[in-house]
Amino acid sequence: MSGVPPVVFHVDLDAFYASVEALDDPSIAGRPVIVGALPGHRGVVSACSYEARKFGVHSAMPISQAYRRCPQAVFLPVRMERYLEVSRGVMGILERFTPHLQQISVDEAFLDMTGTERLFGPPLATGARLKEEVRREAGLAITVGIGPNKFVAKMVTNAAKPDGLREVTADGVDAFLEGLALKDLWGVGAKTLERLSELAITTMAGLRALSEPELAGLLGKGTAAFLHGASHGTDPGIFSEAPQSRSLSAETTFETDRRDRASVERALLELCHQVAFRMLDEGWQSKTAVLKLRFHDFTTTTAQKTLGHWITSTEELYAVTRALLAARWDGGTPVRLVGAGCSGLERAGERGQLQLFADGMERRRKVEEAVLGIRRRMGDGTVTKASLLDERTRKD
Repeated sequence: MSGVPPVVFHVDLDAFYASVEALDDPSIAGRPVIVGALPGHRGVVSACSYEARKFGVHSAMPISQAYRRCPQAVFLPVRMERYLEVSRGVMGILERFTPHLQQISVDEAFLDMTGTERLFGPPLATGARLKEEVRREAGLAITVGIGPNKFVAKMVTNAAKPDGLREVTADGVDAFLEGLALKDLWGVGAKTLERLSELAITTMAGLRALSEPELAGLLGKGTAAFLHGASHGTDPGIFSEAPQSRSLSAETTFETDRRDRASVERALLELCHQVAFRMLDEGWQSKTAVLKLRFHDFTTTTAQKTLGHWITSTEELYAVTRALLAARWDGGTPVRLVGAGCSGLERAGERGQLQLFADGMERRRKVEEAVLGIRRRMGDGTVTKASLLDERTRKD
């Protein structure tokens, strides 16, 4: 909208998995809750409550270590179908405020609120109303960060957690950034912080004082471009939407860069699970699987493969994206982000009936439809696919 300052909301469902578990079982509200593998099994923490984080527990931590730090916690398995169900409800509330919603994960979304002040009032008032409606209808707390672009809005959310609401206008971006520690600059990992420290760059002011060519001479062009733009509030396009075709995707940014293939593949599996069930639930079909990778130096690569038939199951989507991962990643370069998706979406049935395959892909699709149907009827999210549970148990 020409002449109207951009206004972007970033919405984050606070400690989402653990919050849903407390919603379903109020007796564990206010207690340390750890969702992931169970003690005594191999695996990692998928998510945890803020009460558990006080003991040093965090996502991707080996479950054995989490148990040592917080043995009194409530340990629960991942119920992805239930989280997706709740997520859909929340996203439906957000869509009332703008048609320009970009869901970037099961618990995060951007809302382009540019030009909506006449409808809803000032951004802070709108954010407060949004928080109230989500709490009343979904029973969950959200944090809302408001900024002039997606990148700033994301960092404002991080600064406002938990259950917060904060706005940073274009005029206030410099002051906001100068008040952050380098570790709070979104997208800057441990390796980059270590390298900056070696160069005696330890504050945001010190980083902002360097030109992009100066940073390039120290860190390389890719890292320099990201750091210079990010430290000045320029959106580097991390959350850009691909306009080429209708698509559906999910991605995760690791708290620390990953080198081990098993943990990256495990994250990819969970993302494929999210994407496949969202496609099925929303009535989409696709022949094209997409992989996204971002490495430690912020270079980003995408790869895709188009099949001769519709993708029919989580296993098939995972198999294709896993093969793309093997082709695009040497297993040694640290991985910052991994994403999975499907592009070229079409409404199921628009181009005729799904094909029947002798190799069993159709049968797997039918299983996933049955799982989805049970979850819809029972609403408890207790049914999931044994193959996914087995995968989580085997891989760490």
